[in-house]
Amino acid sequence: MGEASETELLKRLPAVRGRLQAEFCLRDVTWFRVGGPAEILFTPADAEDLAGFLRHVEADISVTVIGVGSNLLVRDGGVPGVVIRLGRGFGGIAIEDETRVRAGAAVPDVKVARAALDAGLAGLTFFRGIPGTIGGALRMNGGAYGRETKDVLVEARAVDRAGDVKVLSVEDMAYSYRHCGAPDDLVFVEALFQGERGDGAVIAAEMKAITEAREATQPVRSRTGGSTFKNPPDGKAWELIDAAGMRGFSVGAAMVSEKHCNFLINTGGATASDLETLGEAVRARVLEHSGVTLDWEIRRIGVADTDGANA
Repeated sequence: MGEASETELLKRLPAVRGRLQAEFCLRDVTWFRVGGPAEILFTPADAEDLAGFLRHVEADISVTVIGVGSNLLVRDGGVPGVVIRLGRGFGGIAIEDETRVRAGAAVPDVKVARAALDAGLAGLTFFRGIPGTIGGALRMNGGAYGRETKDVLVEARAVDRAGDVKVLSVEDMAYSYRHCGAPDDLVFVEALFQGERGDGAVIAAEMKAITEAREATQPVRSRTGGSTFKNPPDGKAWELIDAAGMRGFSVGAAMVSEKHCNFLINTGGATASDLETLGEAVRARVLEHSGVTLDWEIRRIGVADTDGANA
């Protein structure tokens, strides 16, 4: 078991081969660089270690799973209970049956796109445009540039709260736009994707075009969390935000990006409260202006900081 300070919660947790860390500073691992600590951060050694932990952890202890923190807002009061963050033990990637890619949940989406390119497989280049890991793509049906995870997924492997391993087909995932209908207690550990033989030069050109488009239209070098709101039916969130006059609007050090107004930015020193308040102000203004209610795409977890200690 990894090192952690003795806390009452730590004493109640089962032994693991991975690492347990008390009061882990989550702001250090989120793209926004805001938020309070995890009461306990668990980094399992592998899927077996994860399954053993979930099988034996007491039912009243909350368990929250995060990835690389790209599409995540951790509130300033932190996250009670155990936060699970998959690491190296879930970073494998391999080509199977010549046209399929198997990837662990901690593998960055871009790495899947690159592996497909190296193998001459078309159909997976859209992963280059998703800032996150495969686990997140599975959980939210991540997509970009006209394709979604559901279009290429063969099966997903997960561990449930009882510690049992489940293999889910794409139908089992019950996907819709930026939504997965699979049970919330599942921790995804691996995915198998279907590509197709393609021309390497064409695939490389598609990858280059996606890279250039992202850099030209999105604030990729800023402290941001990616697309903030889901696109409404028959519309684009950024257009509604722009039309409502919210481009460049700010709350504290949190600002609506001038470059792409469906992105919120921490310009330096913002709190999670600043960012969430800004997001709600955007939603209210868009509703007032166009009658459309924008739904959050960014996942928000944790509790507010009532005493301002983490502000």
